[in-house]
Amino acid sequence: MAEANNPNQMVFGLDIGTRSIVGTVGYKKGKQFVVVAQCNKEHETRAMLDGQIHDIAQVAETIKDVKKRLEAKIGGELHRVCIAAAGRVLRTMQTHVVMDLDEERTVTSEDIYSLHSYAIEEAYKEFLDQNNTELKFYCVGSSVVRYYLNDFAMSNLENHKAKHIGVDMIATFLPDDVVDGLYKAVELAGLEVANMTLEPIAAIQLAIPERFRLLNIALVDVGAGTSDISITKDGTIIAFGMIPTAGDSLTEKIANHCMVDFNAAEVIKRKADDQDVIEYEDIMGIKMTITKEEIAGLLSDSVDEMATLACDKIKELNGDKSVGAVFVVGGGGMIPGYTNALAEKLGLAPERVALRGKEVMQDVIFESTELKVDSLLVTPIGICLNFYEESNNFIFVRFNDSKIKLYNNSSLTIMDAAMQTDFPSSGFFPKSGPELDFTVNGKARMARGDMGEPAEIKLNGVPANLHSPIKENDIIEVKESTAGAPAHLTISALPEFKAILKANVNGNVVELPKFAAVNGVLQSEYYDIQTGDDIVILDYYTVKQIMTFMDVTLAPGTVIYVNNQVAGDDTKVYENFTVSWQLTDGSFEAAQYTYDDLMNETSEKEAGTEAANRVQESQTASQAVTQQVTQTVQQSAQAIQPQSAQATPVQPATQISQAVNTDGNTVINETVVLEPKAPFSIHVIVNRAPVTLSGKNRYVFVDIFDFISFDRTKVRGTLVTKINGRDAVYMEEIREGDVIEVNWK
Repeated sequence: MAEANNPNQMVFGLDIGTRSIVGTVGYKKGKQFVVVAQCNKEHETRAMLDGQIHDIAQVAETIKDVKKRLEAKIGGELHRVCIAAAGRVLRTMQTHVVMDLDEERTVTSEDIYSLHSYAIEEAYKEFLDQNNTELKFYCVGSSVVRYYLNDFAMSNLENHKAKHIGVDMIATFLPDDVVDGLYKAVELAGLEVANMTLEPIAAIQLAIPERFRLLNIALVDVGAGTSDISITKDGTIIAFGMIPTAGDSLTEKIANHCMVDFNAAEVIKRKADDQDVIEYEDIMGIKMTITKEEIAGLLSDSVDEMATLACDKIKELNGDKSVGAVFVVGGGGMIPGYTNALAEKLGLAPERVALRGKEVMQDVIFESTELKVDSLLVTPIGICLNFYEESNNFIFVRFNDSKIKLYNNSSLTIMDAAMQTDFPSSGFFPKSGPELDFTVNGKARMARGDMGEPAEIKLNGVPANLHSPIKENDIIEVKESTAGAPAHLTISALPEFKAILKANVNGNVVELPKFAAVNGVLQSEYYDIQTGDDIVILDYYTVKQIMTFMDVTLAPGTVIYVNNQVAGDDTKVYENFTVSWQLTDGSFEAAQYTYDDLMNETSEKEAGTEAANRVQESQTASQAVTQQVTQTVQQSAQAIQPQSAQATPVQPATQISQAVNTDGNTVINETVVLEPKAPFSIHVIVNRAPVTLSGKNRYVFVDIFDFISFDRTKVRGTLVTKINGRDAVYMEEIREGDVIEVNWK
């Protein structure tokens, strides 16, 4: 039963009430609805109370019987059915949403449908925030209060031009157990739910046509277990509500007074409508009588209480004020005195509160004349009519081996199913691995981890995505996304780090390897940065560091220039700066120095020694020169950041020297120089073998090449150098017992 616009495609509606089940089969013909067949059967036991199923199997048997009778009348089988739920624990949410269109354009029916879906989703989110019970609720109906076209109220959006559209909507929610009970009973009866709505929504379809909804009217559908209430105003339905009191409470009072069972009391109540004296037999088998007046007096307090509760709910839903009129439908509303009591408590004239029956069914055609057309038929026919308004029902799908139920708004996707199962949204998207947090030159820096793999989604075994539409009995498989590898970064990858710094020293380009201090310890460019590391990268050398790196020792009083300005040991030399010095005879020494990249598998020691020797050979005042202690790059950095390694102790001494100034004048200088410590020997382990280093007053890493057999003339891969298990810095000092590795990788 997909479409139902002709006699061959009929709608089957069931009003599953507390006292009886009414089945209606019909079809829509233009603006009219044609009722082909109807059937009514009461429950043999109290299988339902207050609008909720208590005995699912018994209710299913009653539905089966109604279905069988209707099939006999129409001469065909019924497979799908429309139902309505009573609002025993009804919850409502009113929400306002605005949807921006991609550009100003004509609003289509698809836009309006999307707007409705968006509003229902937002209402559900708001409801979940306010749901303070452990019950799981489902949205079982919705009603548009007002549309907005570019922020202006509008009754119909379709075909208007707009940049954005909005809606005020009421969404209604019922607990899971109410919905599940109805679905299970229908399933056991051999039927499938085609559409589900609320009883007050169904009743208002027929009882208050749209042309009347401009008025402030209340509709009270008085059943056996509940009284459902709807309010209209300004052309729309503005509220829904419910009170858990209706006709059964009156029947129970008659049963207690007359000492009869519930079914017998129900018969007495109905006979009181058109009989002055009712005969009955009590539980003792004694024949008794009761008058219509006695029953009215017996029920007057209960009718008054029921009217009071309905009146209070109407005012609550209508902004704490009365309405202009009240329409009453349902069997419970036919109790004598009920409409008058409502009118009195709402401050309305008696004629403003009335039962609605045949007069609201002008557009309903009954092919069979066997049924009495009264207010009892309003809700069953309204259930069928609601099918044309919104085909909403619940579907079941399987999500990762769990069977779940979804409210079908005709646009369900895999994402909707995931939300219903509380599958984390983050589980769909790839996650980055742990990040790396550190500082560079005092500024915070962060490197992100690698991205993992997105979720693997399959729908019925076929690859799908979050927006793939789903339908009844679909099988959804989602393998959660993964996290990537942790962030990995070396010193060389930092933008501040450059492998070398070039300076012009006495007319020659000298390449100075840069270094980084990590947590106070010098590290090479291959160092793997760790979270929390404090990294300092210098973009300059001091004059003294350059002299030490080149193994150059100058005579006391030698004048050094940086960019043609007289400089001292601590003067900073940046990229492309010029450095020069003048000897005591007034000439400038052009140091014939070349230095290959020491970090690229060449010997720093040989290059540094050769450059130093050439400088020494050119000096003219060799007798006055006292050699300075060779400083390592690591020791040079101590001027900026303290290191754990300590230099070999030296003793200060005073020397008198002379130098020739730039203007040719001789200047006498008194200079404090450092006297080196006497040579000594140390013992280390190199490539698992003991090695003794001797003849020097200090040893740096590259000194080991003078004491081991290692061919550096032929490159056989990448040169790996380690000291005590970590990467070595070529010019760092080595000490007694150090463990050293040198090999090609």
